[in-house]
Amino acid sequence: MPVSSQFVFTGYSLATLCSWGTGDFIGGYAAKRANAFVLAALAHACGLILMTTVALLSGGPFPSRTSALWAIAAGLSGGAALAIFYRALASGKMGLIAPTSAVLAAVISVSYGIFTEGLPHAIQLVGFVLAAIGIFLISRPEGGAGRPEGLSLAFFAGLGFAGFFLCMKQTGGSSALWSAALARLSSFVLVCTIVLVGVTERSIQRTGVLLGGLAGCLDVTGTALYVRASQTGRLDAAVVLTSLYPAVTVLLARLLLKEHFTRWKVVGMLAAILAVPMIAL
Repeated sequence: MPVSSQFVFTGYSLATLCSWGTGDFIGGYAAKRANAFVLAALAHACGLILMTTVALLSGGPFPSRTSALWAIAAGLSGGAALAIFYRALASGKMGLIAPTSAVLAAVISVSYGIFTEGLPHAIQLVGFVLAAIGIFLISRPEGGAGRPEGLSLAFFAGLGFAGFFLCMKQTGGSSALWSAALARLSSFVLVCTIVLVGVTERSIQRTGVLLGGLAGCLDVTGTALYVRASQTGRLDAAVVLTSLYPAVTVLLARLLLKEHFTRWKVVGMLAAILAVPMIAL
C-alpha cells in the first residue's frame, strides 16, 4: 500500500473509532434513562436523516442492486446488534461491555479477512496481537468479580457487529454515504418493528431524545467512515483498528462518570496505542 494510501486508511479508521466510541458512551449513558430499543429507534431515525441528507447533497451515485442489498443486510445485522448493545450497556459497566462485543466482532471479521485476503505482514500480525491484548485488558473483570451483568447480551451484540462488518465489505467501491444511509434505513425499520411489537413503555425524556439523536448521528458517521476505511485497506486491518473504539468509551466513562480505572486498563490502553501504527503500516 502506498504511503499516501496508508495515511488515508489510518485517518478513516481513527475517525471511525472516535465516532463510534463517543457515540457508544452517549448512547449507553442515555440507555440508563430510557428503554434501550426506543432509544435505538430514535438514534437510527436521526442517523438516517443525517446520512440521507448528506448523500443527496454529495451527488454521489446510488449503489448497484447487489451493493444495496449487502448494505441493507449490514443494517439489519448492525441494527439488531446496536439495540442489544445499548441494553447491555444499560445493565452493566460500560468499561466491560463495550470491549467484549468489540473483541468478538474483531476476531470473527479478522478470521474472515485472513481467509479471503491471505496473511497480512508480520508487523501487522504483531499489531493484531497487541490490539487483542489491549482490548482484553481494558475489558478484564476487576477484583476477582464473577460474570458481569450484561455479558451475554454483549456476546450477541458482538455477533451482530461482525455481521455488519462482513456485509459492509461486500458493498465494494460503492458510495460510502449511500451505503451507510441504506444500512441505517433497514436497521431503523427493524428496530421500529421491535418497538411496536414488543415494547410497551415507549416514553423518553427530553434529555434522552437529545442524547439519543446525537449518538445516532455519531454512529452513522462512523459507519460511513468505516466503509471508506474498508475500501482503502484490508478488511482485517480496518476491523481491528476500528474495534479499538472501546478505548474512547472507557476513557469517557472514566473522565465523566468516574468509573474505576485500574492499572491493567492503563496497560491495555498503551497496548492499543502501540498497535495502531503497526496495523496501519
